[in-house]
Amino acid sequence: MTLDYVALAILILVILLLFYGVIVVHDIPYEIAKKRNHPHQDAIHYAGWVSLFTLHVLWPFLWIWATLWQEDRGWGMQRVAEDQRDMHHQMNQLLTQVESLKAEIGEIKKANNIAANTTQEAK
Repeated sequence: MTLDYVALAILILVILLLFYGVIVVHDIPYEIAKKRNHPHQDAIHYAGWVSLFTLHVLWPFLWIWATLWQEDRGWGMQRVAEDQRDMHHQMNQLLTQVESLKAEIGEIKKANNIAANTTQEAK
C-alpha cells in the first residue's frame, strides 16, 4: 500500500516536471529576446505560448527570430551596407592602382624596345 502512494507521488512529480519543463523550454526564445533587448520581445513571448498549442511548430522560428537581433547592430543590415561601401571604395582604389601599373609597364616596355632597337642598329 505504501509503495502505491510512493509510485503515485513519483508519477505526479514527473508529470509536473514535464509540464513545467515544456513551459521553461518554450520561454527560451523570449529569454534570449529579453537579454538582447529585442524590439519584438512581447510578440516572441506570445508566439511561444501559441507554439505550445500548435505542437511546437513555431518554436524553431521563434528561436531564429530572437537570435538574429543584436542590440549593437540591430538586424545587421546596416553593417553589411557599410562593409559593401568600404569594399567598393577599396576596389576602386585597386583598379586605379592596376591602371597606373599597366601604364608604367607600357612605358617600361617602350623604353626597352627603344633601347633594343638602338643596340640592334648600332651593331
